[in-house]
Amino acid sequence: MKKSYIYLVLVFGIVMSCSSGGGPDEEVVKPVENTAPTVPTQLYPTNNTLCIDNNVVFKWEASTDAEGNNINYTIEVAENNSFSPILYSESSFSESKLIVLTKGNSYYWRIKSVDNKNAESAYSSINQFITEGDGVSNHAPFAPSLLTPTLDTEINSTSAVLSWSASDVDGDALKYDVYLDTTPEPTTKVAENQLETVFNVTDLAVATTYYFKIVVKDDQGAASIGQVWSFTTK
Repeated sequence: MKKSYIYLVLVFGIVMSCSSGGGPDEEVVKPVENTAPTVPTQLYPTNNTLCIDNNVVFKWEASTDAEGNNINYTIEVAENNSFSPILYSESSFSESKLIVLTKGNSYYWRIKSVDNKNAESAYSSINQFITEGDGVSNHAPFAPSLLTPTLDTEINSTSAVLSWSASDVDGDALKYDVYLDTTPEPTTKVAENQLETVFNVTDLAVATTYYFKIVVKDDQGAASIGQVWSFTTK
């Protein structure tokens, strides 16, 4: 009886050893982590471009993928640089895409790459451009771009330097109106027809969110209204 017991123990030990899935030296193969493709580089339209045809062929440099996955591109076009709403969202497996836009309009575009495992790159930079209108001899200025303070930043001061950049495809002289308020739709004009792209604000309240926008005007009477930006004082 004792010999039978020892025999059963040995058999059980052998079975357990064989079913343990390998020895300590067996290499564990880990799955390869998929990474996103690189961000595409825009080629056309470049920033502040006048497109003489509203049939715009968007072009960019190809992204690369570390795992060699197939890449698809998503092109987004909007009338403001917050992309809300997005007017066009198009896909392309090549490095170009034709999109038919409205004539005589200002647009923004950006692009990202997506591999076939749904890993997405970040968006590219945002480029602004204008499509030529019928019989247009003057074009509205491009909407201004924010320089300072950084959007939605918190400043440790009761004064701030508002600065921006703007351009005009016709080379017209530009003037600026500055609106500043504590409401999301600023209506208080604090500067009018100024030539500088800088405006100093003083006597701000502490722990308050301020909203401002810039209206840029050329000397032909055309104007563009910038988006609303904000900052908060401590």
